[in-house]
Amino acid sequence: MTQVKKRDSWGSRLGIIMAVAGSAVGLGNFLRFPAKAVANGGGAFMIPYFVSLFLLGIPLMWIEWTLGRYGGGFEHGTAPGIFHSVWQKNRFIKYFGVIGIFGPLVIFIYYTYIESWTLAYSFFALLGKYSKLNSQLAMQSFLSGFQGLEKNQYFHGLGPAYLFFLLTFTLNIWVIYYGIKAGIEKLCKWAMPLLFIFGLILMFRVITLAAPDLTKPAWNITNGFGFFWNPDFSALKSAKVWLEAAGQIFFTLSVGIGVILTYASYLSKGDDVVLSGLTAASTNEVAEVILGGSIIIPAAFVFFGPQEIQAIAKSGVFNLGFVTMPLVLNKLPLSALLGFFWFFLLFLAGITSSVSLAQPAVAFLEDEFDISRKKAVLIFGAVSFILCHAAVLFLKNGVVDELDFWGGTFFLVLFATIETILFAWVFGMEQAWDEIHKGADMRVPVVYKFIIKYITPLFLFFILGMWFWQEWLPIILMKNVTQANYIYILSTRLGLLAIFFILALLVKIAWRRKKRQWEQIS
Repeated sequence: MTQVKKRDSWGSRLGIIMAVAGSAVGLGNFLRFPAKAVANGGGAFMIPYFVSLFLLGIPLMWIEWTLGRYGGGFEHGTAPGIFHSVWQKNRFIKYFGVIGIFGPLVIFIYYTYIESWTLAYSFFALLGKYSKLNSQLAMQSFLSGFQGLEKNQYFHGLGPAYLFFLLTFTLNIWVIYYGIKAGIEKLCKWAMPLLFIFGLILMFRVITLAAPDLTKPAWNITNGFGFFWNPDFSALKSAKVWLEAAGQIFFTLSVGIGVILTYASYLSKGDDVVLSGLTAASTNEVAEVILGGSIIIPAAFVFFGPQEIQAIAKSGVFNLGFVTMPLVLNKLPLSALLGFFWFFLLFLAGITSSVSLAQPAVAFLEDEFDISRKKAVLIFGAVSFILCHAAVLFLKNGVVDELDFWGGTFFLVLFATIETILFAWVFGMEQAWDEIHKGADMRVPVVYKFIIKYITPLFLFFILGMWFWQEWLPIILMKNVTQANYIYILSTRLGLLAIFFILALLVKIAWRRKKRQWEQIS
């Protein structure tokens, strides 16, 4: 008689909340959010941001928690199995679920490398390696040298960056190796409180900044916050601002990726998803809106003023985090310690997210092929380590941006659309509403019954439609790709197609295998 392998589980309710919040709280909360807000109307950006939160983010969060718990009851921890559990009569629906493994894997490929920069800079801050740099140009050169984009007086090759990548990758695999309870949950239980402690220290230091230049009294922290929060309402006329806000909500809540589905699959039928999901989402919003909105932009305003800060905000998230912020902290007492707090905060946000990105692929091997946890992690580690080198070696050729677009933008919205239709229209809104409230400690406002069934899918179709209307042809034809990078981008796309095809083939093999097992039993 075949022994049924017991699935892993969370150790506590706090553990799952911290883990989901850890997945959501990432580099985007502290780097991407402030840059997007300032570049898209300041405080006006928060109007479409909160509209997207209530009409997209929160509904999708409840959808994914509920679908994940439901699929976990059938011993499925990833989207192919969960989708199949919801719509068993459709033999193709499981292949749409491949996106829920593909997306996290693609993001993991480049995210881990970027995460390793934050660990490296944590050490650089303590060692004072960039403490004497006092200009944007010098700090940018330091970053480019570290990334291997140029050889300069600071770095002579990719060696230091690769060393920290190896260390970061190993830490990720080590956490994942120990499983849900002893690995991911344990990490998030200490990492998330520490992240908030560092964030609050930095926010308090920013709030207490005095204007450093007495000849420019307007360059003060009050005006710094005003620069971030004062609304430019004319920006609301632009569809791009609304799309950017919706995209930020996807990033910040980790919805549409497939991670929450997997995390929620380890819940039992009586575990609450309503309040737990809302608590995890609220924790993320505090990290993003309160902490993320109170550190970089207001601090940079005090030292660089209203003219330069606009250019800084639009220069990209890497420049904000790795160029502007170190320059600001270099001007303060205890700069080495504050620099460490900043970059280690980013590292904690990064690693709690990256371990979650690995879990869908690992869970797929465990659940659908009955592979042990340790063996599944070793397989994932070997394959992903090879794939990560595309981001490490070809950063300058636009490979990371390409991976981010497909894995972290397009497929994310597509997957969210599929799961929303599946939940509200195939599973059925009445049955879905009952499923949401099993074991719930609070009732979802009844208006969300209408929102989930009609508003959320329409909003998602609008986002996809706008993309196809405005951007799909130039992107598909690679109109904006330089001739020098053309072969790298083409190779990346072919590689992504190969990964997707292999995952779909594995799903096919897994279902054939399960079918044979059921036939033998019967």
